[in-house]
Amino acid sequence: MAAAVLVGAGAGAGSVAFRWCINVFTRLLSGHADYAGAPGAGNPHVPWLGPYFVLLAPVVGGLLYGPLVNRFAREARGHGVPEVMLAVAQRGGQISPKVAVVKTLASALTIGSGGSVGREGPIVQIGAALGSTLGRVTKAAEGHMKLLVACGAAGGIAATFNAPLAGVFFAMELILGTFSAEAFGATVLASVTASVIGRAAFGDVAFLALPPFHVDHLDQYALFALLGLVAAVTGVGFSRALYLIEDACDWLWRGPEWLRPAVGGLALGLVLLALPQMYGVGYPVLENATEGRYALGFLLLLLVGKVVATSLTIGIGGSGGVFAPSLFIGAMLGSAYGIGVHHMLPGTAGAVGAYALVGMGATFAGAARAPITAVVILFELTGEYSIILPLMLAVVMATATSRLLTRDTIYTLKLRRRGIDLEGAAPGARIGAQHVGAVMEPLPSSLPAATALTDAAVLLSLSGHGALPVVGDTGEYVGVVTAQAVAEALADQPDSAPSTVGPLAEPPEPLTADQPLTQALHTLLSAAGTGVPVLDAEGGSPVGWLSHQSALRAVGSGGTS
Repeated sequence: MAAAVLVGAGAGAGSVAFRWCINVFTRLLSGHADYAGAPGAGNPHVPWLGPYFVLLAPVVGGLLYGPLVNRFAREARGHGVPEVMLAVAQRGGQISPKVAVVKTLASALTIGSGGSVGREGPIVQIGAALGSTLGRVTKAAEGHMKLLVACGAAGGIAATFNAPLAGVFFAMELILGTFSAEAFGATVLASVTASVIGRAAFGDVAFLALPPFHVDHLDQYALFALLGLVAAVTGVGFSRALYLIEDACDWLWRGPEWLRPAVGGLALGLVLLALPQMYGVGYPVLENATEGRYALGFLLLLLVGKVVATSLTIGIGGSGGVFAPSLFIGAMLGSAYGIGVHHMLPGTAGAVGAYALVGMGATFAGAARAPITAVVILFELTGEYSIILPLMLAVVMATATSRLLTRDTIYTLKLRRRGIDLEGAAPGARIGAQHVGAVMEPLPSSLPAATALTDAAVLLSLSGHGALPVVGDTGEYVGVVTAQAVAEALADQPDSAPSTVGPLAEPPEPLTADQPLTQALHTLLSAAGTGVPVLDAEGGSPVGWLSHQSALRAVGSGGTS
């Protein structure tokens, strides 16, 4: 726990340093605290250039951070979160300590010189690198190393956005991919510590200052649900456009990688000249949209512009996150949607700003499929509790729709394009290359659903499996009953316990013989008992049994299937 506090303090201090660097480079290269709030103005450092300085700012920034990243830490390129997810999933939480320094400078230079990216990806990678470094110094076990990495990510999000709860859920939902009491306690300590430092430096204020919104008509919930569907398509589209433009940049560039950000900065400069609201993160523009200050057509132009500018920034080798851009895109989408429904249903639609807020959360959920984080972070960033119910509805709709549209998120797609499956085996792993059908055991004798509890207890004690499949009266597969469930039922009061095993049978997550063993291990390890049934290709009836012992025997098979 002391280590979690220490990592949180480091992440908090790192976020302060990171934001200071962004402010310094932004003022140096644009002459403004946030050029997106003064679009089209000139740079007072070079007044003779007028607004055309935006053509050169990305080039200068690229000349500085391109060699830095290429020479010292190439993993600092891009949006950062996928690298942390990979380190936790397959590399035991190992992240080079120099990533923290290089990522801080490279991302601050990218944003300060006009790169249209966010700061959450960098601070997650910075905090995670600090956590990994502490774990390495203290010789922490692999499990604790991963937890310290998550603590660093949580602390970074908490301090940067003044969102301690969101930091916790971001770390568990996206970085660890699991929830446990130990992980929750450690990430809370890190998040709170980092938040205290962040609030001391930046103040305890909500990210957006907005008037209260109210849902005055029940019909509005249908409108918010529909917005969730549209936001899911937009979020998935943003993911696809991001990597499509990155592919185009890879195809076009033939020079040295260290020079790529500077040359590509010319193209980014043209985008900024045409649409200066894309300079940097763009929080002033986002806030204006939520307050209804833009017309419908301009909102759609800003939406498309952000997709292009962010994708181009990443594609030319820039360093920055995609979380803030997804919020920006969602705000533009939500505001445009709100204006549209307000014209069609003026007496029912309600405030446009409410749709902007909901659009922010739903678009992020559609892109990242992190619904808990999306709900919590929008609540913390705005301090607006009145919007929580429509936000939850839209986020759930967006998450479900996104899952139907694609198997990948904006984070995992980057890794899958490199041939990395976070649910698959790590390179060189002894377990994982096989399929379940190659290592499963014969199916143990099934229990009829009408079997008495006392008889089931005897059969389970003799089976050696700790769990047995259960079939109904006509032989259909019902589920699995565990020795623990039977023992607990027998210990209940006689009038409350079932008399047969049928009511106790529960189907575990279905496994099929053609599934990779690595995927099956997640189900096996989370199931009660010592094994789970393997179903046929249609997933209807059991054809084998996967136990811990049969999975371990795969080690001796030499990794063949």
